[in-house]
Amino acid sequence: MKNIFLIACLSILTIQALEAQKALAEAEYYPLRTLPIPHNIELEVGGMATIPDGRLAVSTRRGEIWMVENPYSATPFYKLFASGMHEVLGLNFHKGSLYAVQRGELTKLTDQNGDGSADHYQNIANWELEGNYHEYSYGPVFDAQDNMYLTFNVAWVGFGEAKLSKWRGWMVKVSPDGTLSPVASGLRSPAGVMMNSAGDIFYTENQGDWVGSGRITHLEKGDFAGHASSLVWSNEPGSPMTTQISDVPDNSEPMYKAAEKVKNLKLPAVWYPHTLMGISTADMIEDVNGNMGPFFKGQYFVSDQGHSKVMRMMLEKVNGQYQGICFPFREGWQSGLLRLSWGNDGSMFGGMTSRGWGSTGKDLFGLQRMLWSGETPFEMAEVHAMSDGFEITFTKPVDVSTAVQAGNYDINSFNYQYHHFYGSPVIENKSHAIKAILISDDHRKVRLVLDEARRFYIHEIKPKGVKAANGELLLHDVGYYTLNNIPAGMTADLSKNKMAVVAPPPAESHQHAVPMETTAEPATKKNSKNSNKHLTTMPSDWAAPDKTLVIGTVPGMKYDVTELEVKAGTKVKLTFNNLDDDMTHNLVIVEPGTADEVGLSAFSLGVKASQMSYVPNSNKVLFHTTLLQPEASQTIYFVAPSKPGEYSFVCTYPGHHTLMRGILKVVK
Repeated sequence: MKNIFLIACLSILTIQALEAQKALAEAEYYPLRTLPIPHNIELEVGGMATIPDGRLAVSTRRGEIWMVENPYSATPFYKLFASGMHEVLGLNFHKGSLYAVQRGELTKLTDQNGDGSADHYQNIANWELEGNYHEYSYGPVFDAQDNMYLTFNVAWVGFGEAKLSKWRGWMVKVSPDGTLSPVASGLRSPAGVMMNSAGDIFYTENQGDWVGSGRITHLEKGDFAGHASSLVWSNEPGSPMTTQISDVPDNSEPMYKAAEKVKNLKLPAVWYPHTLMGISTADMIEDVNGNMGPFFKGQYFVSDQGHSKVMRMMLEKVNGQYQGICFPFREGWQSGLLRLSWGNDGSMFGGMTSRGWGSTGKDLFGLQRMLWSGETPFEMAEVHAMSDGFEITFTKPVDVSTAVQAGNYDINSFNYQYHHFYGSPVIENKSHAIKAILISDDHRKVRLVLDEARRFYIHEIKPKGVKAANGELLLHDVGYYTLNNIPAGMTADLSKNKMAVVAPPPAESHQHAVPMETTAEPATKKNSKNSNKHLTTMPSDWAAPDKTLVIGTVPGMKYDVTELEVKAGTKVKLTFNNLDDDMTHNLVIVEPGTADEVGLSAFSLGVKASQMSYVPNSNKVLFHTTLLQPEASQTIYFVAPSKPGEYSFVCTYPGHHTLMRGILKVVK
């Protein structure tokens, strides 16, 4: 599902500390019920399917399928339905049989004699494997003609893809007779694939090479979703495209720039900003019945394996293309949330696993069920793109006195680099001014007229100071809208809306475009509070450093040294070599005993974090490098503290600080 190195770097303690309080608030509206699992069953969930008779079928990474009877009760019963398969990461129930996607086979399993176990295993289709650990396979999704759609991971070895088996990185269609044909390419780690009520197929993607952040993309025949390695099979018979790897720009510009040159490059419908929303987008389901509340009917729920959470997504079509917004929803699941399925009672089942992949949920595996309490939280129910900004629909009427204040909103837009490197920092961040605010007569809709809405950019929409009319605070005060198209239409008519407020211009314009980051040398130099803590040239009054230190990295998200010693007041030259082959790191020296505090502060920086190299403005931060790309180096100069003590050096990239740290011992 994702690179093992990325998974290793997830810090459970960091994320849990920030999410625990939010999960308690969410539990009031969306309680979780944990299904007990017998001690002799290792239920590392890979797939789930709800059976019409009320049972829940669960496939595992260990090659088993279990039937859970009475899954809505406190005492479910588990019966082994099938075994002996190879890492079943997809499961579906169709016309009386289960369809399981193994590593290299689509298998139909049928209980012909009615004893509760499969007695007929039918091989529907096979595909090639090289044996790489990252060759995961997912699905199947059925269409109205009983065709089945599967998605295949690319293989992976270190920093870059391994040799690809045929159709790796593709979505394929398997006809009822077992014929396999390619549909769309450019997939990296497509853990989730679904068809919505309109008959359109979407898949979920994980950050990695060619993928700056998690995202969800609508796939049609002939689409190229962005991962160039899969194009090695474009010339094969049956391929719906002729695009070659050499056609794909690899210059770190945003993805939409590449789409101007590669006509079948499909932009995501919704980006899921890395660490801000999650780190490993997994599964998605559509709420056609409003199971989680009437305000969310027709929307989607998306799981994140690494952050053990469910997120919410609203889609709309503008100029015939999908786009939309994602919101936080429910944190605090017990393990890595890989699979979602609706129960027959409208509750949501979550199937979990974390072995080798890591998650904020502490358990190695688990089954839980989420219900709606019937109470409605104060939330942004919908956000729609307008010709001159956005319109927010809230679940409850707003307090007008807070909703008309421009200072109660933060609107930022940003993008990601499109390149073969692993992930991307946030680039081209811009803070937007609000020109006017319009409130509907029922006080449930707030239209924000902006200075500019940027096409192809992700817009962070944060009504942080807006309250409900009853004084209630937003349960979640942020959403991320992917603006692929700006709808045509009349601009807001302020004269005809009695609740229209023209926002005063800010005392100091907060509009600024941050240049694209192309190296590890970032905008931290512009941060006056931290600028003297990051000196990359030797001070002119030094004849030479008194002490030279070198720190590197080793696999497993660690520095290659864990303790260094200098004398108080020493003039130090420190070189940090990021020897990692796929992860970015920094090195931050902090006051004794403050590594956790600074690490948590870095995690809370939000969309502007990468421009700050994940170094918070804090007097606990003494000296720091910038965020370094893999195989990059940086040298900084500083004078060691005059007070002896054990000062920590730590990587403050989100999720790293509890593991990646050491001690700089200052002695007399």
